[in-house]
Amino acid sequence: MSSSIFQFGPNAWYPFRGLTEEFKRRLAVYPSDFLDGVTGHRTMQKLFSTVVFLYFACLLPAIAFGVLNDDNTNGAISKLSTMQHVRKVIIAQAIGGIFFSLCGGQPMIILLTTVPLAIYIKVIFKISQELGYDFFAMYACVGLFCQLFLVLYSATELCSLMKLATRSAEEMFSLFIAIAFTVESIRAIHNIFLKNYSGCDDAIITLHNSSVLNSSSPLIEDGVLCRRDTSILYMLLMFGTLWLGLFLYNFRKTPYLTRSRREWLADYALPASVLIMSFTGSYCFADIASESELRVEIPLMHLADIFSLPPSGYFVCLLLGFSLSFLFFMDQNITSAIVNNPQNKLKKGSTQNLDLFVVALLNVFLSVFGLPWMHGALPHSPLHLRALADVEERVSQGHVHEVIMNVRETRLATLIAHVLILISTHYLIPYPLQLIPTSVLHGLFLYMALTSLSGNEMFERLLLLITEQIAYQLIDEFQQAYPPTHYIRKVPQRKVHLFTACQLLQLVILCAFGFSPYPFIEMVFPIVCFFFLPIRLVSRP
Repeated sequence: MSSSIFQFGPNAWYPFRGLTEEFKRRLAVYPSDFLDGVTGHRTMQKLFSTVVFLYFACLLPAIAFGVLNDDNTNGAISKLSTMQHVRKVIIAQAIGGIFFSLCGGQPMIILLTTVPLAIYIKVIFKISQELGYDFFAMYACVGLFCQLFLVLYSATELCSLMKLATRSAEEMFSLFIAIAFTVESIRAIHNIFLKNYSGCDDAIITLHNSSVLNSSSPLIEDGVLCRRDTSILYMLLMFGTLWLGLFLYNFRKTPYLTRSRREWLADYALPASVLIMSFTGSYCFADIASESELRVEIPLMHLADIFSLPPSGYFVCLLLGFSLSFLFFMDQNITSAIVNNPQNKLKKGSTQNLDLFVVALLNVFLSVFGLPWMHGALPHSPLHLRALADVEERVSQGHVHEVIMNVRETRLATLIAHVLILISTHYLIPYPLQLIPTSVLHGLFLYMALTSLSGNEMFERLLLLITEQIAYQLIDEFQQAYPPTHYIRKVPQRKVHLFTACQLLQLVILCAFGFSPYPFIEMVFPIVCFFFLPIRLVSRP
């Protein structure tokens, strides 16, 4: 007896089966997604603090990524100024957050544009310039092809392949993102010094070879750029933002003030550091020229002319879209897996296929109108979950650790925060957003890079490679950091280092592709990352 693969039944597989089942399961609890945000002990307090946290945690990176996209494309995307890039990212963040909070399956997931996406936008820009294609049309076509692949992945339940993803892959990809943040910040400060110091040498040569000292003409000719003070201020604000952010972030570990106030300062380390250093740069050093050139010039949304590309251009876009789909697939599903970890004690179930489908629909709109793409992001999603959770401290074998007891699985916090972000596009742009120097935003990148390393076991094992042997065998601080049940205390040191070396080799390969100067090599880094998944299964160091 033969049966069709599309036969419907309780045990038969058919296209969109997983998506349909997840939609039905989520629809049954949809009203409770709103009620859970207003009922229960301390729920309103948790909701308010989470809304404030999400507002700043989503808005500030959106501003920073707007500047980064402008740097990566030389202002070419939609022929925008830096300020227009910022406004586009904020608009995309607001639209994406509101849409996903209403239509997404897992409300704990937060959508953001990310560094890997910014890298890929830069790849598309380089290829469009190299081949002579219109970047705006190419960006839209790549996005449309990518979302088509995501719909196919959702229809065929390809998300089940993420069972191959272990903590090893998640940690390596998180470390790659941290490296990308750092690289972009270092590149920015290098360009500033190169720009502002190159004119100084020309000015010195002019002074040496002329009798300008005996004339009434200016010492430095018009058009010669020599602004050492601007470069020094840029470096001061960037590293000042990093230091202040880390100081406040780690303030919970100090004995000062009360525990609740220490937690409050740590929770708002990101907005506090940005606001303080922006005030310092804009008012305390007002006489020094700033590198921030924020202005508004043209309409926000412009429908892409996707039919302006030649036939060969669509083939290139198809390849780029296929590679980009792996990046979306990996990031979205890794975020979903971390959020739906059993330790978080969520009760309404995971919806990986539904979430991927909703993300695809959202990015179709973003692609056509030239808005930045977005998907589930780390660490915002687990931090959002934790902000809505009741947490208790437990003592196990002398080691204190926190346990999540209950999570308010509500859509209200994300919805309200992104409505406020949408309102901010009117009141923050162009003023007072102009008061935030770009150096502070790149300092924000460094802050996000270093704070994302907290709890990354791969990074901790890399530090063990340069740690004195006795330091992690006998000293009390090590005993406190690693309880007797920790694998570092049980697994032989040689095997730990061998496993770390294997991870490091994979990371080096990923960085070689991701930061390659050749765009046609750089475009395949999402595929390289995806094919690292089965390596963990066949390698058992």
